[in-house]
Amino acid sequence: MNFRIQFLAIVSVAMSILFGSCSSSKSTLPYFRDITSETEVVPLPPAEPVKIAPDDELFISVTSAESSATAHFNLPSTNPATQRDLQIYQSPRQLTYIVNSKGDIDFPQLGTLHVAGMTTEQLRDDLVARISKWAEDPTVTVRLMNYRVNVLGEVTRPGPHLVTNNRYTILDAIADAGDLTPYGERENVLLIREENGTQKRVLLDLTSSELLTSEYYYLQPNDYIYVKPNKVREGNSKYDSNKSYKLSMVSTVVSASSVIASLIIALTVK
Repeated sequence: MNFRIQFLAIVSVAMSILFGSCSSSKSTLPYFRDITSETEVVPLPPAEPVKIAPDDELFISVTSAESSATAHFNLPSTNPATQRDLQIYQSPRQLTYIVNSKGDIDFPQLGTLHVAGMTTEQLRDDLVARISKWAEDPTVTVRLMNYRVNVLGEVTRPGPHLVTNNRYTILDAIADAGDLTPYGERENVLLIREENGTQKRVLLDLTSSELLTSEYYYLQPNDYIYVKPNKVREGNSKYDSNKSYKLSMVSTVVSASSVIASLIIALTVK
């Protein structure tokens, strides 16, 4: 009877430790843990406008009620050059502009235009004003084609993510990456940003609501977000590495023993 009581006590303690560790690990998963009120209204941080820079790829389309009046302001349509593009695009698509190292593009009819430092809206308005001299009420569309944000580390879908709007937040990036895994460290998410010839590295806390009003809430083109693995993931990685090493050593020893045994048998038979 005493043995049974001791056994049940040990099982009870083990289960308590197990469930306690599970509950403690789950407590680190939520975002913005300091938000406790049901309704809270706060001003959004100012969104830094996305500006055109050298090496950017721009899509620019000009149309009007009289298509012949604006046709010569567009680059020609072309079939994509690669097999992969041929699989994606079913019909010819318009060529794009690549901003050169000086920040310029060569625009049909208008010649060389300096576009670096402008937003896509500013460039659109500038082109509308210029083209209005030749065509009535032109419509100009300008899109930045290489706006990407890279999310790496402990997320469901790591890699580059194409951005189609100019107001892209870190929450958008996390959502596009399929959310953090349970092994992602939410208190120390690394943001790497290049600007003005320098590299800025910032640690962000996804469990704090201060992120929602910080200057890093809105992302910029080519930002890198790295989600560090927590201690559980690092421990599992070390365990898996040690386990693989031990299995490899055991396999080597078994193979060597088999070879030696075969040699001994062969020599004994002779």
